[in-house]
Amino acid sequence: MPYNVSVIGTGYVGIVTGTCFAETGNNVICVDIDPAKIEMLRKGKVPIYEPGLDLLLERNIRERRISFTLELEEGVLNSDVIFLCLPTPPGEDGSADLQYVLQVAEEIGKILHANPEIGYKVIVDKSTVPAGTSEKVEAQIRSVAPNAEFDIVSNPEFLREGRAVEDSMRPDRIVVGTSSERAKKVMVELYEPFVRSGNPIHIVSERSAEVAKYAANSYIAMRISYINEMANFCDAVGANVDEVRSIMGSDSRIGKRYLYPGVGYGGSCFPKDVRAILKTAEEHGAELRILSSVVDVNREQPLFFTRKILKHFGGSVEGKRFAVWGLAFKANTDDVRESPAFGVIDPLLEGGASIVAYDPEGMEGTRRRYEDRIEYGNGMYETLNGADALLILTEWSEFRSPDFGKLKASLNKPVIFDGRNLLNGSDLLPLGFEYYSVGRPDDIES
Repeated sequence: MPYNVSVIGTGYVGIVTGTCFAETGNNVICVDIDPAKIEMLRKGKVPIYEPGLDLLLERNIRERRISFTLELEEGVLNSDVIFLCLPTPPGEDGSADLQYVLQVAEEIGKILHANPEIGYKVIVDKSTVPAGTSEKVEAQIRSVAPNAEFDIVSNPEFLREGRAVEDSMRPDRIVVGTSSERAKKVMVELYEPFVRSGNPIHIVSERSAEVAKYAANSYIAMRISYINEMANFCDAVGANVDEVRSIMGSDSRIGKRYLYPGVGYGGSCFPKDVRAILKTAEEHGAELRILSSVVDVNREQPLFFTRKILKHFGGSVEGKRFAVWGLAFKANTDDVRESPAFGVIDPLLEGGASIVAYDPEGMEGTRRRYEDRIEYGNGMYETLNGADALLILTEWSEFRSPDFGKLKASLNKPVIFDGRNLLNGSDLLPLGFEYYSVGRPDDIES
């Protein structure tokens, strides 16, 4: 049966969650405090770039299964299940900042207290939050609504930017953290349409659910840092990381996923979540030494790549001009938060170089960061004119098969630094290019 669902917060997780619940027949109210964003959503315009999301949103607005409001009370009073999809930005010490979650929890409590007749609610933490947050949210609500009838559930999301609709509609697993049989029944019924192919719904404790999200993201971050470190090692000893990772990936104990070297991980999840779990471990007297090293390796990886550029230019990039392809932290998203591309651009700017950059979706966020300190190309080939080298820093598909004739004709010298291993030296070296990648020494003409 369809549920009445409210989603508090229309950021990345909130708008994907709300739209996909509407797509399975539920009645969804999305709540936000930003009037411009609410107006945009009412018109069917998605404020983020996420493939397929715009079509789902338009359909569900047309079918009147999803609506948008600035009024939290409207969402709370007209829903059975309330999802908190609120930001938990990192504090200065790396810990997750819960102020938005707890502030909204208090406001929900006041609404419940003022309307005792509205009955039972399931309040769901969808935000990525540290262990113990469910108890804090419950305590915050109880402090102003001691007699309210509700349960708190931890239900972390596992969405990959660029594939979030697919991950939401066909999840590998659903995690429901609750000790309440009543809440469990609601959540299982709500998610049943998403797991008809047999993927599991894990019913666990609230704290286990909270830790599971951090554990999963931190493990993936660890794999990325591990293969990056192996790539650097391959550079040092003359091995080819593509051959090494192919052998590793064929081992059923390891698998192929997230064994692609590059200039590091970024985005809104991995950097924040690794720092947050490290801070939580510190607060509880635990030590996560491997994850501490993961942070160090990822911080260093863009600089390792930058040193290749410096070495090629004799130790100085003063007065050099670089064309950059790729600014988003990964392909198929406009998210530039903690993008490793910036970890390459920043030291080049500090060294006196100039940058002209292009990304299919990440230009707006980059402009907010750099303003007029760099130039912005209108297309991938327009960035090349007069550049001393091309830097490929995001793995967009359109960068995988460029016109090498255009590249060679436009660059001052045919030099490519490929931070995502999208191209092959065997194609480029015979054409007269100098080509540098990550962990593939054979690509460099000796």
